[in-house]
Amino acid sequence: MDPISAAEAVLAADAAHGDPAIWITRLPDAAIREKARILAEEGPRGRPLWGVPFAVKDNIDVAGLPTTAACPAFAYTPGDHAPAVAHLLAAGALLIGKTNLDQFATGLVGVRSPYGVPRNVFDPAYVPGGSSSGSACAVAAGIVPFALGTDTAGSGRVPAGLGNIVGLKPTIGSVSARGMVPACRSIDTISVFARSVDEALAVCRVMAVYDDADPYARPAPFAHLRRSALSPVPRVKVAALGELCTPEVTEATQAVAKMLGAEAVDIAPFLNMARLLYDGPWVAERTAALAGFLASNAEDCFPVTRAILEGGLQRRTVDAFTAFHRLAEVRRMAQRLFADCDALLVPTAPFSPRLAELAADPVGPNARLGTFTNFVNLCDLAAFAVPAGFDARGFPVGVTLLGPAWSEGRLAALADHVHRHCVHIVGATGQPLPLEAAPDPVQADETALFCVGGHMAGLPLNGQITALGGRFVRAASTAPLYRLAALGNRPGMLRVENGAAIAGEVWALPSCAIGALLAQVPPPLGFGTVALADGPCLGFLAEPAGLAAALDITQYGGWRGWLAAGRPGEGA
Repeated sequence: MDPISAAEAVLAADAAHGDPAIWITRLPDAAIREKARILAEEGPRGRPLWGVPFAVKDNIDVAGLPTTAACPAFAYTPGDHAPAVAHLLAAGALLIGKTNLDQFATGLVGVRSPYGVPRNVFDPAYVPGGSSSGSACAVAAGIVPFALGTDTAGSGRVPAGLGNIVGLKPTIGSVSARGMVPACRSIDTISVFARSVDEALAVCRVMAVYDDADPYARPAPFAHLRRSALSPVPRVKVAALGELCTPEVTEATQAVAKMLGAEAVDIAPFLNMARLLYDGPWVAERTAALAGFLASNAEDCFPVTRAILEGGLQRRTVDAFTAFHRLAEVRRMAQRLFADCDALLVPTAPFSPRLAELAADPVGPNARLGTFTNFVNLCDLAAFAVPAGFDARGFPVGVTLLGPAWSEGRLAALADHVHRHCVHIVGATGQPLPLEAAPDPVQADETALFCVGGHMAGLPLNGQITALGGRFVRAASTAPLYRLAALGNRPGMLRVENGAAIAGEVWALPSCAIGALLAQVPPPLGFGTVALADGPCLGFLAEPAGLAAALDITQYGGWRGWLAAGRPGEGA
């Protein structure tokens, strides 16, 4: 769609939806049309988001527009864009306005704002989710294709789950947080709401530029936003839910788990850690970010927000260090968990609260909404929240796929697979999902590597590849020129005159990481040029002398075939 048509579609959709509480500052129609006209006259110029409308949560700076963080007394007008916004505008995106939020991004319900409560697009009796309420509703209502939120405790995921859209929580530090009003500065990140996983990933690619001026920014160790193909053997674990969720949420999560062949795992240590986000040192971190304003303008804060912020003044340093040591232990648990799986499946929210429940208890339902989100930033994880179906009354249910930091590209294929299997419409629009994007081909700074043994997807040595930034490209087979032998926990492949085709997988690895992987490969194995059925590729090969006494398993067609047969003849 050209920029002018896209702008008119936004204006029509916003008018038809008729919810002014989505916006804190919406650009005038004339200004939107004028910018669209300029973009149309300029043409794409290679800009990946040319003419794509978007909205920005109003705790992120847009030059010339007030940043309120949903507190009028706090408002200021920045002279510069936040870097994330600047990158999107440079990529040709069309800004529509700034959206409503729980004040100072403190809350997961979306009702703590003096600018009103954005209407839940499925049922106005229910909360929209927060804190990024306006951004999520703008996407779920079909007003904009994507919007920026922020995420500290689930603010970029809970409203996505309640709105039947995608929420991407990037790796902390991968997107600059400059120009964002901090909540918990050490674990904050700008997030993305979008219609599909691929669209969210495309937006994040534009924003994720290392910013040395952001003290919490981290340079990516590899191109982590390149999309993998769907793993042929995804290793997924699912949180043991017990009585934490409503029956509808449990049923939807278990259905996704069954589809993925997920194994249940106890995540109680993570859930216990999560409680400290609102009852530990991170409350004091929220207070520290706004201490000056709180000291002089406490009466201007929303009552619940004020109570939370003032609570941070009572925190003790000794308790903070106890919490930090506990967090180190739990992060190590997360490392061990993801050494054995590619993703952890959890519900996005355990239930959907009504506005009336919040009126009766402003704190309890909010705390429960964060059951499966509060630990994620603390544990330095990446996340995709995706739709997983609808309950009996037609209200959306969502799940989230979690992975270690820098795993977004690998998670994307799995998250998109779940989304498209479970739900076929965007938000409450009834419109079909955008087309699925193809996996990224092997890039100039990557090397295609043909794997035939334990380094393949789902097998014990695959973590050596993913830890170095490797991503699955495709299944493949060699030309009929090879013999395969068993060498304990891995095979050795040798080129011979009268051989067979051997099944394996092609993985893309950062070229600079090839040496690091080779250093982990014991003799008689090494790398060499392998003749695949469709051309040459670097791959695992063995020295002939090392296979002299090894068991020949060529007849099984590959390592997986031999494993499936129960390792016949091993040790004979």
